[in-house]
Amino acid sequence: MLIDTHIHLDAAEFDGDRDAVMAAARAAGVARFVVPAVEVANFDRVAALSATHADIVHAFGIHPLYVGGARKEDLDVLQERLAQGRAVAVGEIGLDFFGPEFDRITQELYFVEQLKLARRFGLPVVLHVRRAVDDILKHLRRIEVPGGIAHAFNGSRQQADAFIALGFRLGFGGAMTFEGSRRIRSLAATLPMDAIVLETDAPDIPPAWAQGGRNEPADLRRFAEVLAGLRGASPAEIAEATGRNACAVFPALASG
Repeated sequence: MLIDTHIHLDAAEFDGDRDAVMAAARAAGVARFVVPAVEVANFDRVAALSATHADIVHAFGIHPLYVGGARKEDLDVLQERLAQGRAVAVGEIGLDFFGPEFDRITQELYFVEQLKLARRFGLPVVLHVRRAVDDILKHLRRIEVPGGIAHAFNGSRQQADAFIALGFRLGFGGAMTFEGSRRIRSLAATLPMDAIVLETDAPDIPPAWAQGGRNEPADLRRFAEVLAGLRGASPAEIAEATGRNACAVFPALASG
């Protein structure tokens, strides 16, 4: 089945038409949605979505681009929420060394503490990885967690293999639809099929056919078609394989 393993349905961009967006995605065959939090302030929103929609599950985490506004007490809140047992993962967490003024020390502090929580609660992690692949792999080798997903993967084949060896799947979405994204498309075409999951990251990372617009979860069906074309498979085969992979990471998806 088609599963969107990374979508921010709580985002303000969907406030005006969230129900219609979800209905369109379901009509396109998307059966499950994974909604990660990015800061303590949106924990309640993502939890409410999964509480009111049987096809939505959620993750709790503090995104690297939000750690500047976080407090130490936020990690205590995260621990309390994870202890309730409703979150399927710790995420969205990670490192982002793209911008000119990133705070490496603070990002790594929050990333390490959240990895420890994932290890403590036996949860997978949903990773944000930008210009920091080797740094993230370094921490993952030191703090073992039950796998997870490297969201919007854009590393090398060697780095992809390193994530896979640690029990991770790699997320592919809108960037894969651009013919100029040669490295991403090559990885999507050649990585082991059991290492790949589909995602939109909606409303972000719009596909080639929606440049300048909003990414939509209904686009996931077309992402599956693009991946099928790259791999010489049928869209149905891609949906079945990537859905199976997502359920292996988040078992709650199989029974949702």
